[in-house]
Amino acid sequence: MHLLLVTHYFPPESNAPANRAIEHARAWISQGHRVTIVTAAPSHPGGRVYPGYVNRFARETVDGIEVIRLKTFIAANRGIVGRSLAFVSFFAAVAHARRRLPASDVVISTSPQFFSGLAGWLLKSPRRPWVLEIRDLWPESIVAVGAMRRNPVIRGLELLERAAYRAADLLVVTTDAHRAHVLAQAPGKRAIVVRNGVTAQSLVAAPGAGAAFRAQYGLDGKFVLTYLGTHGMAHRLETVVEAAALCRDDPRIHFLLVGDGADRGRVAAIAARNDLPNLTMLGQQRREAVPAIWAASDAALVLLKDSETFLSVLPSKMIEAMAMARPVVLGVAGEARSLLEEADAGIAIRPEDAGELAEAARTLASDPERVVRLGDNGRTFVVQRLDRTRLAGEMVAAIAALRP
Repeated sequence: MHLLLVTHYFPPESNAPANRAIEHARAWISQGHRVTIVTAAPSHPGGRVYPGYVNRFARETVDGIEVIRLKTFIAANRGIVGRSLAFVSFFAAVAHARRRLPASDVVISTSPQFFSGLAGWLLKSPRRPWVLEIRDLWPESIVAVGAMRRNPVIRGLELLERAAYRAADLLVVTTDAHRAHVLAQAPGKRAIVVRNGVTAQSLVAAPGAGAAFRAQYGLDGKFVLTYLGTHGMAHRLETVVEAAALCRDDPRIHFLLVGDGADRGRVAAIAARNDLPNLTMLGQQRREAVPAIWAASDAALVLLKDSETFLSVLPSKMIEAMAMARPVVLGVAGEARSLLEEADAGIAIRPEDAGELAEAARTLASDPERVVRLGDNGRTFVVQRLDRTRLAGEMVAAIAALRP
């Protein structure tokens, strides 16, 4: 089949939707399919086009994948107005370019963000079914993080969300709870669960890379707990700052925050006011550096705000850390906690509870054998149950069933 995937984010961007898109595409290529990606010029999260790219219609080939980049409004991943204009402009760019896009057997569009998912609707035809992949529940998650209150705009987006679910030929979600949600909005539609996963073989650090990273940032001899990913409103990363303050007098423990996002400046200001020698904040890192960062870490932090909306979420960074055999300190309730407990791959804490986070850090730092056991459990679980190549194969098999 020829699969055309619409996604706002794609490498060299290194957020979760970009990683999922390229790993699925590589798997589909290896399984004998043709893949075309429709995306934008890479600019996430800083709002500046990456070196070597231009913000205009362009084509390239990446790992055998045809990539078509569209001209969009570029904005940093912070602030409602600029981000909203960027999101809507991507939808408009797909509409404008649709006659220049190649014919395909199926169109797949993925969220987040909301308008990237909707853009696939523009390309649907009687001979080209539309698969809508829902990775976050929009606009519900906008309200959950406090970016917007419930208002007529949100209610209008909810009507659009429901219409899109009903128009799609297949709905793909990442958790069982999300599947229940979309089927409540669109009874009778076909919806399948394709969980977040990883290509475990790609997450292998070069020999000595972890030690070199530790030496570079003065982490030798420390028990390092790392949050690696977007610093967004949904994550409430001041919980890490508060936990670092509680562990200030424990010389073993060091917290590491790596990434960028809408909330990074605020969290950095809180950290600066507390003057914490046991907390290091680094900016956005290249995707190629991720294995070395995990190799330099003793445990992973996966945190979200305390909200009912996030009971249905399965964070991709949790799966990635497990694949690197790092125990997870998980501040997410619901489906993510159930999976962590099933895998016996870490310690679950109450969301936003700095005291429990500090206690989990002390517990792991005091029990190296447990750290190794939990890490090994996580990697085994991911390899056996959450391998991206297998999951991508299940997804494409469901898509193939749509064709006459």
